[in-house]
Amino acid sequence: MTRHKVEICGVDTSTLPVLKNTEMRELFKQLQDGYLPAREELVNGNLRLVLSVIQRFNNRGEYVDDLFQVGCIGLMKSIDNFDLSQNVKFSTYAVPMIIGEIRRYLRDNNPIRVSRSLRDIAYKALQVRDHLMAEKKRENEPTVQEIAKVLEVPKEDVVFALDAIQDPVSLFEPIYNDGGDPIFVMDQISDERNKDVKWVEDIALKEAMIRLNDREKLILNMRFFQGKTQMEVADEIGISQAQVSRLEKAAINQMNKYVQS
Repeated sequence: MTRHKVEICGVDTSTLPVLKNTEMRELFKQLQDGYLPAREELVNGNLRLVLSVIQRFNNRGEYVDDLFQVGCIGLMKSIDNFDLSQNVKFSTYAVPMIIGEIRRYLRDNNPIRVSRSLRDIAYKALQVRDHLMAEKKRENEPTVQEIAKVLEVPKEDVVFALDAIQDPVSLFEPIYNDGGDPIFVMDQISDERNKDVKWVEDIALKEAMIRLNDREKLILNMRFFQGKTQMEVADEIGISQAQVSRLEKAAINQMNKYVQS
């Protein structure tokens, strides 16, 4: 297979090493024993993982070099906090942390450029949601997968987009103004209950989720946004179904305590 040379932050990506699981475990053991050069080997051996993650953020108005640097910070945090005893693949643990680091960067440091494409998807998703609810006269809200199918975009993009407009200010942000009264995000959200109550609940839920660790967020995302069973989640992240059930219940209980406090 021919490798194409692409440089990001001065790194020739075609020459990046790829570590086997056995090699990675040995390096983590060395790092735990205090052998610091093992950390550098782990970083270099997982840079391709960072590259695969930042591809999810293509066409979002951000420089690839910047995303790569931020992704590397997430990678290093993953390496420093990884626990071999948990019997989880490193990539399974690292990917959510790398994504989280990039999303924090995009929100905190460059909200204007990153928000446009995400919000476009989010607004369309809200409209599709309302249309599906009205068309089929259904009681349950459509799933993310149903919405993504209509929009012809990956379901992960819908999750990211809807998550990006969950800030309280974004509810009052105009989508467009066609010469008359502006249309706000809140106008795209239909609910039979009092909207003020629902906004407060949504904001509280968002705040509660922020307090979960990366594994708990990943499990809840796969279970309730992607509609996967506990067994499917267990197979994907490399733990038992019983562990998924326990972590899921603990995360929900933690969120309930925060929301009710």
